[in-house]
Amino acid sequence: MFVDKARIYVKAGRGGNGVVSFRREKYLPHGGPDGGDGGKGGDVVLVASEHMKTLLDMRRRRHYRAEDGRHGEGGNRKGRDGEDLYLYVPVGTVISDASTGEVLADLSRPGESVVVARGGRGGRGNAHFATPTNRAPRICEDGEPGEERVIDLTLKLLADVGLVGYPNAGKSSILARLSAARPKIASYPFTTVVPVLGIVKVDELESFVMADIPGLIEGAHKGLGLGDEFLRHVERAKILVHVVDLDTLTTCRDPIKDFIVINSELGLYNKSLLERPQIVAANKIDLPWARDQYAKLKEFLDGMGVPSVPVSALTGENLGLLVEEVARMLRSMEEGR
Repeated sequence: MFVDKARIYVKAGRGGNGVVSFRREKYLPHGGPDGGDGGKGGDVVLVASEHMKTLLDMRRRRHYRAEDGRHGEGGNRKGRDGEDLYLYVPVGTVISDASTGEVLADLSRPGESVVVARGGRGGRGNAHFATPTNRAPRICEDGEPGEERVIDLTLKLLADVGLVGYPNAGKSSILARLSAARPKIASYPFTTVVPVLGIVKVDELESFVMADIPGLIEGAHKGLGLGDEFLRHVERAKILVHVVDLDTLTTCRDPIKDFIVINSELGLYNKSLLERPQIVAANKIDLPWARDQYAKLKEFLDGMGVPSVPVSALTGENLGLLVEEVARMLRSMEEGR
């Protein structure tokens, strides 16, 4: 099950108490105070792991608590620190405070970590309070409580390329053709209900990650269809491949209008998406009547400065050219940094 949102409660460990103790040994009648300090409470740490794919574990278990520090002991023995609690989340997880909405961290690389709740400081034992005028202090400190908070976890997939478009435009078929990914493919709308990642090989040394985003419809930014739930996964994509269906005879759709509507939804969700480099994959060019539709679409796109490639997910026509164009765009973005 793909789960990309979770809310959890975390509590760091409490610090151990300091103790009141006096050194009592034969021949040392004035041994003095030797109460040790309490140990520090354990932290709660979130770590990005490439082995984690969803937030399902966080949905099933919502409360996490780190270990408390141990109390100090006589003989100036410090209490043991509490063990830190490490929680592993998928790479691409955004962590925010549920009460304030403040973003605490964006774990976009494997191994990145953030402390979301710090353990309490251990209390000091009475050995710390000895003075020339008070050689036998009978005071010590209690350990401090650990931090606690409710945090929201939001997964945004990390992909070089995001496939966007209307349902049944052919996004899943293109991804299946270009990679080893096996998204569900069927003739009814919203076949893809969760984002799917695939690795597309350009040659022996070069490849990129492509994400198939569930189909968008007009009003997706308001929650219509499935778009509102999964548009966040497009935000990290460096390039958008806009798949447009040329089969106007069967679907009674207008490719130009479809392009305008989907781009409008992207902009209403996040204006920065309209600034992302985009290439149109005009699908189903193998159909006899699709050539004329593509000619009209290409004329419109050329006027907007948007590149396009006529492809067929069914026959594989021009898919290699699409991969080369996307790879070229990615390389130019890397060189421009």
